[in-house]
Amino acid sequence: MKKRIIPIFVPHRGCPHDCIFCNQKKITGVSTEVTAQDARNIIEECLETIDKDTNVEIAFFGGSFTAIEEECQNELLAVAKEYVDKGLVHEIRMSTRPDCISDSILERLKKYDASIIELGVQSMDAKVLIDSVRGHDIESVIKSAKLIKEHDIKLGLQMMVGLPSDTEEKCIETARKFISLNPDCVRIYPTLVVKDTGLEMLLERGEYTPFSLEQCINIVKKLLVLFYINNINVIRVGLQATDDIQLGKGVVAGPYHPAFRELVESEMIKDYLDYIVKENEISGELIVNSNNKNISKIVGNKRSNKIYMKQKYNINLKTMPKDLPIDELSIVSSKGEFTVNMNEIYNKLLDIYNL
Repeated sequence: MKKRIIPIFVPHRGCPHDCIFCNQKKITGVSTEVTAQDARNIIEECLETIDKDTNVEIAFFGGSFTAIEEECQNELLAVAKEYVDKGLVHEIRMSTRPDCISDSILERLKKYDASIIELGVQSMDAKVLIDSVRGHDIESVIKSAKLIKEHDIKLGLQMMVGLPSDTEEKCIETARKFISLNPDCVRIYPTLVVKDTGLEMLLERGEYTPFSLEQCINIVKKLLVLFYINNINVIRVGLQATDDIQLGKGVVAGPYHPAFRELVESEMIKDYLDYIVKENEISGELIVNSNNKNISKIVGNKRSNKIYMKQKYNINLKTMPKDLPIDELSIVSSKGEFTVNMNEIYNKLLDIYNL
């Protein structure tokens, strides 16, 4: 069944802290408050373009939803629930802070059929949380995640890579701690320096250096392997491009790329093919047959994987669309042919990345 999300942004409403990286109006592209009637208009407009055989989800994003005025929460949720009751919408999702969850809040949300809550955790390292002015601690994350699951609501966790005082080791440890909380889904965001934020001030004073794009890709590929091997759905990698979220516009610096996830997954495939070539002493030509949806990842951005194989091994990397499951690759070389599924690739990458 196809899935469509109807996003309703409530920019910065309810947030009790100005985190050092945050300018929600730039990030969401929305600068005005959203009323119940606005929500209804957004839902109606979106439903007109959605096929009936689609799993539709209303998602309240932007601010800390459970921290806004309770009356406003209830008004917005009541509108969303109307469409659930009519069978036009299947799920209601929201994002909030780990320190804005309690039994009473969750009991109220259940009355409105809330089905997914995403916690903006960002890091499970105490110093990173302090330096990023998050205003919550690790224990509040653990407690809130447990409460959400106890109330039979799906749990989502969001992390950021490259916050102040962050390191590769801290990012990997955050991923491991996320896995221990058994979330239903995860989002990974590279830290970007957005205009009019505390992070921009630190950058200007020379007190913060963002991760480079290459550095961020090298870290996130390891995070993806950990999540994939533990069957955790990573529903987004990288911020969605908007008019503001582009380098030179709302983004001052940082590892921004409009196709960040594809860059990361392409790098993972390159690393696996590199292992195959070395392990089997392949020369001449390497053909990778796959579902057509994987071809661009195998080739790499601007043919980067083809160029890499040619320059490092003098091997011609070729791709061929084939009627294969999306999670399988068929690899052909002078040493023979074999088929490998993505789970086998992830297991090998665990070794390659020393995870």
